[in-house]
Amino acid sequence: MEQKKNNPFVGYEYKEVTVPSDQASLYMDCYENFGWEPDENIMITSRNSSATLRMKRDRKIINKMELTRLQRHFEACAKEIDELERSKTTAGSIWAMVVGIIGTAFMAGSVFAITNDPPIYWLSVLLAVPAFIGWITPYFIFRRKVEIQTKKVQPIIEAKQDEIYEICEKGHSLL
Repeated sequence: MEQKKNNPFVGYEYKEVTVPSDQASLYMDCYENFGWEPDENIMITSRNSSATLRMKRDRKIINKMELTRLQRHFEACAKEIDELERSKTTAGSIWAMVVGIIGTAFMAGSVFAITNDPPIYWLSVLLAVPAFIGWITPYFIFRRKVEIQTKKVQPIIEAKQDEIYEICEKGHSLL
């Protein structure tokens, strides 16, 4: 009976979030600034490149509406950062695939020229050169496009991270 007096009843609300596994600790640290704490009854589960965080928070937390608003702002910023990170490789992948497909088309032309009756050797060699170039250059195109896009989006990502830290600081001050 004495133990119940020392531990008053606390009603919790629960939240489950799936995040990239390499950023799980960042997300957990940020969510703690909005009143969430890890649910010790259920452990963090990890699948491939994502982790599922399970958290709980006191239902009667002070400033709940403002904390929820800040939390949604944080989640929006985190989503924007994730999209910006993915955008680093998107253009490079598209350009590399297009050049590779064009190289494959030249190789098909080269094969058709050599299998013609009678074979047209000079046309086969002429078409094979851009085909091999089209198969070799996509790697270099991809790397260059990723480098250019990274330089373009990195300052935006850093600004969003600063915004997240400010949001978390505001949330922490409300607790």
